[in-house]
Amino acid sequence: MLKEKTEIMDANAMRRAITRISFEIIEKNKGLQDICIIGILSRGAIIAKRLAKRIAELEEVQVPVGYLDITPYRDDKRRSTKDHSEIAFDVTGKKVVLVDDVIYTGRSVRAAIDGLMARGRPEKIQLASLVDRGHRELPIRADFIGKNLPTSAEEKVKVFVDEQDGIDRVVILCEEEKQC
Repeated sequence: MLKEKTEIMDANAMRRAITRISFEIIEKNKGLQDICIIGILSRGAIIAKRLAKRIAELEEVQVPVGYLDITPYRDDKRRSTKDHSEIAFDVTGKKVVLVDDVIYTGRSVRAAIDGLMARGRPEKIQLASLVDRGHRELPIRADFIGKNLPTSAEEKVKVFVDEQDGIDRVVILCEEEKQC
């Protein structure tokens, strides 16, 4: 059983992080030419949608948004043959901003890159993550980070989003029987 250790971000902090990441995406890419945003299902997809909305508010440009199901591409968990991805545009030649809620070992991102490459050849893939908690097993680094959060391997980081959970917040969880 997991218990909440501490709240890392509330709704306001999440909103500020999404705004900051939106500005960074625009600045790093010198505009929005050939940019698309693809979120990793499920919470990464929600963060991706929010980024696209915020970018539209800032720049009055609609950036294409898609959602990627990485389960068919995982090497560390049971694979699924059903793909729930929703990407209604070609990624070939695009600057793809791949979005995840939490980056940890890097295995989800590796699977996402495989999933993207199966759909075409992007010009560039950039990674945005609401939370980066370290502990990489693969040489993957986020380009845009809402919050760096060093954690122990025993701790879990949970992102709650209003669309799915009824609240926006990020918390650290730990096992009840362990001191955390």
